[in-house]
Amino acid sequence: MSYQPQPWGRPGPPGQAGSGPYPRQAQQVSSQMPMMRASHADRERTIDVLKAGFVEGRLGKTEYEQRLVRAQQAQTYGELHTLIADLPQGPMAVPAPAPQQYAQPYQQAVPRTFLPPPPQTNNSATAALICGVLTPFYGVTAIPAVILGHKARAEIRRTGEKGDGLAMAGLVLGWLAIGFFALLVLVLVVAAGP
Repeated sequence: MSYQPQPWGRPGPPGQAGSGPYPRQAQQVSSQMPMMRASHADRERTIDVLKAGFVEGRLGKTEYEQRLVRAQQAQTYGELHTLIADLPQGPMAVPAPAPQQYAQPYQQAVPRTFLPPPPQTNNSATAALICGVLTPFYGVTAIPAVILGHKARAEIRRTGEKGDGLAMAGLVLGWLAIGFFALLVLVLVVAAGP
C-alpha cells in the first residue's frame, strides 16, 4: 500500500493524513502557514517523528520508507505536516498557552520565613550623609562625614549591605567642605600677609 497524502488541512478517515490526535490544531496551523518554506531542522524534526512512529508500530516499513523520502524532499511546512498529521506530533512546536490571569497578586512559592533577609542599609553610610548635609551649618561635621563615608564603603564591600550611594554622597560633601575651609584659610592667610 503506497502512501497517499491527504490535502492539507482536510481531515480524512482514521489512519489517513489530516486526522489523528490533533485535527483541530492541524487545521489552525494549516491556515496560518502551509506555504512557508521549511528548514533543514524542520525536515529533521519530521524525520524524527516518522522514526518514532515506525518504532512504536504506527507505520509499516514500506510506508515509513516512502514518507522518509518525501520528508527529505519536502519544501514547505504543508508538505511536512501531511506526512505526520496522523502521528502524535507535528513539525512545529505546539503554541504556548495564553498566560493565566491571576485574580490576586503573584505569591512567592517559598514562604518568607525561609528566605534570606533583604540587605539592610549600612548605618555608617546614613550617618555619613547626615554629617555631610549638616556641614554648611556646622563646619566640624565635614571630618566625621569623610571618616564615616570611608568606613561605610569598606563595610558595604565586606558585608554586601546597601547604602553605597549614601556613603559616597557623604564623602563628596565632606571633602567639598574641607576643601572650601582650606581655601578660605589660605585666602585669609594671604590677605593677612605683609
